[in-house]
Amino acid sequence: METAGDGAEQPRRPGAWLAALLFAAVSVVVGCRAADTDAVTPVPQLLAFLPWLLLPTAAGLLLTLRARWWTGAVWGVALLGLLAWYIEPYGKTDDPAGPPVARLRVLTANVEYGRATGPLVDAVRREKPDLVFVQECDRRCGAVLERDLSATHPHRSAVEGDGSKGSVILSRLPLTPTPPVPGTMGMPGATADVGGRTVRLQLAHPMPPLPDQVPVWQRELAGIRDAAKAAPGLPAVLAGDFNATQDHAAFRRILDTGLRDAARLDGADRTPTWPARTAPAFGAQIDHVLVSEEFTADRARFLDLGDTDHRAVLVDLTLHTGR
Repeated sequence: METAGDGAEQPRRPGAWLAALLFAAVSVVVGCRAADTDAVTPVPQLLAFLPWLLLPTAAGLLLTLRARWWTGAVWGVALLGLLAWYIEPYGKTDDPAGPPVARLRVLTANVEYGRATGPLVDAVRREKPDLVFVQECDRRCGAVLERDLSATHPHRSAVEGDGSKGSVILSRLPLTPTPPVPGTMGMPGATADVGGRTVRLQLAHPMPPLPDQVPVWQRELAGIRDAAKAAPGLPAVLAGDFNATQDHAAFRRILDTGLRDAARLDGADRTPTWPARTAPAFGAQIDHVLVSEEFTADRARFLDLGDTDHRAVLVDLTLHTGR
């Protein structure tokens, strides 16, 4: 028979022990988020799915209530509060200064080793973007894009390669290629004349945070951050598969250069883009269009191309004169 003093605060029941294990795991991830670090495997991988940690936390809280473990209940409520806080969008959203000078439609797509090249061509013909950022565009993909889209998008800046290493920026507007960001996979850059203003363009595709590749992932995201800071006086568009979400410290440091996530500006900052094939409803937004403070964004859409595990991101941008 249990008495009032019979370990009411001791997590001895199986449900309480399971809740404690769930809370401990979630606490490690949330603690790293609070400390502004991506730490080591498995933290970077779990941070990508931070909103979904609400589920094991809520389950643990129910277990503590059934077990009458009140200290654990306080722990669970605190974790829920922290998760809710960190799920809020990160970064600035203030409006740009000056009147609008040009409209720009941008599409970014990871075509998964070139497999979704055909659906991408169809999407470009249908949506008519001004700029197209294509990741994992192998040599065959590059040849198909040149054959099928050169009439509408005659300008390009590319890093050629096999498998996932090839990438290309296609444009209706004349481009001046710039040196690519160093990385395992191609990350070409360029400048374009948009409404009489020079705009920097940079494709992003760092290594994913695989268990044995986290330092490479961090280093390549840092290279993208350095590219974002390289010419602060020019409007900029950085787009691609960043293999990171706003819950990764390395990605937030890119936003801290003054860039905004176009999807967030249109209220779609948590829409999953990967894995589109296997678990689309429980995915993470790792594909982004980032813009400098001279841009506003609307009509952020996420396209299911098929034949790739990523959803494409399509946004309409407006360039302003700025300060």
